[in-house]
Amino acid sequence: MDSQACTIHRIISDVCIVAEGQVLLVRYLDVSKYDGQTGWFLPDDYLSRLEHPDEAAVRIVRQQVGVVPPPVALSHIESFGNGVWHIVFHYRLELPAVRTVPVLGNVKAVQWFPLGSLPEPEQVGHHGWALHTIRKVLSGE
Repeated sequence: MDSQACTIHRIISDVCIVAEGQVLLVRYLDVSKYDGQTGWFLPDDYLSRLEHPDEAAVRIVRQQVGVVPPPVALSHIESFGNGVWHIVFHYRLELPAVRTVPVLGNVKAVQWFPLGSLPEPEQVGHHGWALHTIRKVLSGE
């Protein structure tokens, strides 16, 4: 099997982590997976070959947030194309309390934001895409 990245599609899981009325966002060191975007993101990653989206969500939380989560809940699936077709599995994880999160792996910065005081869209990767995702995940649509 060729180990090069697929140029036809991307399959991604992200996780909206909430606790005490706050949501966790991250910034990445290597932004090549993010079209060079440098803003805030929900913790996310591409699925590995043969990895189930649920397993990817748990891996992402473990590797990027340092938490071994209870089962995460799938919120919704989104797909879109912009030269490469993207399928994104959006998950929700509720933690009982805000906790200090270490900076791990490709994460450059991590911050809890109160839901009523999220960053401006221009501070969020992909023109504020995570903000739209957070609203949809939390509304249960």
